[in-house]
Amino acid sequence: MPNMNNKKTKIDETYWTSFQLCEDDFELLYNHLLELETPLTTADLIQALIQERIVQEQQKFEQERSAATEMFIPKNSYQVGQELAFPAFGYQKGIVTALRPGVNPAIQPFNVIEVTIESGEVHHFACDLEDHVLNIPRSPLDDDPLYDAEHVISQFGAVLTDRVSEPLAQNEGLVQIAGRWFPKALLVDINIGYLNMAEALLEMEAGGPLSTQSILEQIELPTDVSLKLTEFSLNYVLQEDKRFDEVGPAGETLWFLRQSEPEMVREVPLYLKHEQFDIEPEDIQELIRMLEEDVIDELQPENALCYEDNEVAVSLIFPHWQSGTLPLSDRVHRLFPTAYEAPRVRFSFVDASTNESFPGWVVRPARYVYGLKEWYEQNELIPGSMVYIRRGDEPGKVIVRCEGKRPNREWMRTALVGSDGGVVFAMLKQIVPPGFNERMAVVVPDTDTLEDLWSKRAFQKKSLEKIAMSIFQELAKLNPQGHVHALELYAAVNIVRRCPPAAILNIVSNASWAKPLGDLYFLMESSPQSGGAND
Repeated sequence: MPNMNNKKTKIDETYWTSFQLCEDDFELLYNHLLELETPLTTADLIQALIQERIVQEQQKFEQERSAATEMFIPKNSYQVGQELAFPAFGYQKGIVTALRPGVNPAIQPFNVIEVTIESGEVHHFACDLEDHVLNIPRSPLDDDPLYDAEHVISQFGAVLTDRVSEPLAQNEGLVQIAGRWFPKALLVDINIGYLNMAEALLEMEAGGPLSTQSILEQIELPTDVSLKLTEFSLNYVLQEDKRFDEVGPAGETLWFLRQSEPEMVREVPLYLKHEQFDIEPEDIQELIRMLEEDVIDELQPENALCYEDNEVAVSLIFPHWQSGTLPLSDRVHRLFPTAYEAPRVRFSFVDASTNESFPGWVVRPARYVYGLKEWYEQNELIPGSMVYIRRGDEPGKVIVRCEGKRPNREWMRTALVGSDGGVVFAMLKQIVPPGFNERMAVVVPDTDTLEDLWSKRAFQKKSLEKIAMSIFQELAKLNPQGHVHALELYAAVNIVRRCPPAAILNIVSNASWAKPLGDLYFLMESSPQSGGAND
């Protein structure tokens, strides 16, 4: 049985997992892009690199193998004492020790050599055979999957993308637009006049969005290169001009005038601004897991792999309700359009009950979705209302719904602002729509005074723990047992200060004034005097 254990190879798994771009690779990519005259994705470039590296390593292997020892091929003639390499025995070397005529009347005359190979075994091989299947030798690499480009891409594509993306981005000679690359020096020269024309077009469209193709058709940019390269060149100069914002989802390039974008898209809304909190997550990991099903918060890390629902329910907190936004948490991120590079992505909300469409914006850096303020008002939602989100049947559309407008009069937690600027809570009869999270629902009658307090950063003057303690006491007064659930406290604190649930859990788990009762309920250990959250 042939021994294949000595088969040589230049490529193993670490070759691809530790892949590094070199100068020759960049030269290859430049030439490849120049030859095609077409901008290519990172995946396209990786495929070209893999194919070239495989060819290079195959050539090196064959050169080293042929230089070392002559390969045994049945059609050749050999002499006693000659050294050969034998593919059938894992390319072990052997010495021809004898030569004799072969005997087989059915075929042409041939010779037989006797060979002693490195292992000490003696074998006999027919030679001087013009017609033999092994006269065209196969490379030992032919059956190695690590020399197969499709296999390498399927197994190591994600790793290679991580390893080459940053070097590509750092290369000053390459530019990337909407996920595609091209040499900067080869772009079409587009002067300022055409950019001014593009601005005028977008102004006529209320800021946009317009596709690159639409802009090109109307500004009549002359060019003698391919349409794809022309589009790429226009995309590049638009991207470099601060007047324009690329807002298309992945795979689609759309342009918008930045000055025409809603203010809360260009700037993070007042109510969503937050500070970093010192949290020891390992101390409250179990409590965080208990909240994961009920809370969707862009400031709260989640295990998104655990969630594959087609529809996700979000319990609104005051900052998002007031801003007309939704949290772009890990759990809901997959339901919204995303982009290769664009920080802001424009899409369409569709009201599930009326089928009416209205614009929405994904603000990726700050992890929120904007565009629901009027919809919240039309449906008379309150902080704590449930909003249901699912991906639309068409790309770039997201379906949104609530549980209707049938109002009921119920006893509700109500946040009131005192004359001193402090916030207190009371149970009052309120007319509210159906479909809310009872623990997180809070009616806020006076949003104007609250907005003034937020604008003056009145609530930033106290530590979050003091605010939490003050509001805890307020909430404890609303039931005979004095119990406060962590969700109630989280929702109430966010009326005066933006913070993640982990920050609240961290406070009540370590505070001397809060006694844990289990199931995320806490009891006030003492009764500190308080006149509201702004004391």
